[in-house]
Amino acid sequence: PPYSYATLIRYAIENSPNQKLTLSQIYDWVIEHYPYYATAGPGWKNSIRHNLSLNKCFVRTPRPVTEPGKGSYWKVD
Repeated sequence: PPYSYATLIRYAIENSPNQKLTLSQIYDWVIEHYPYYATAGPGWKNSIRHNLSLNKCFVRTPRPVTEPGKGSYWKVD
């Protein structure tokens, strides 16, 4: 894909119904829209995590108590 990981993450979050996604949901969106990543090996997932952690435009928000599950949500700031 001709996009940076940060761009892929932004597209995934901005195209979600609530403008927020968990890490797992971001992975799923990327694979659904760019099937290349389904067979690309695990390295791209490290790059996604790296971009979420270091890029200041992505903000981690806690999962509400009313929504049980694993992981926080990520939003675009």
